[in-house]
Amino acid sequence: QVQPVESGGGLVQAGGSLRLSCTASELTFDDYNMAWFRQAPGKEREGVSCIHWSGRSTYYADSVRGRFTIARDNAKNTLYLQMNSLKPEDTAMYYCAAGGPCSGGKWSLPGPYPYWGQGTQVTVSS
Repeated sequence: QVQPVESGGGLVQAGGSLRLSCTASELTFDDYNMAWFRQAPGKEREGVSCIHWSGRSTYYADSVRGRFTIARDNAKNTLYLQMNSLKPEDTAMYYCAAGGPCSGGKWSLPGPYPYWGQGTQVTVSS
């Protein structure tokens, strides 16, 4: 069963930084668009960012644009999310997802992504 594995979450003060990683050794990694989603308690899962399989295009939610950076290293089968200037409202479980679209307005919908990790918790204190 294909299941990406996230790491790098933790507790950080507002204004701080974290870098999340996601490895997916079972995938032919560079065949897949990759994305980060997050879900806070009582809220729906929302798209944070995605990156095309080639790395040539990226998309961001308005709430994180300018603070978060998505990147991938296809040689290492690894996806990253650098999160800077963190805010308490960024607190959520962060999920890595593979195989969905990374274009236009479709990238932020969780439904089309067939492969999901179990998540890593990010908590930002005020």
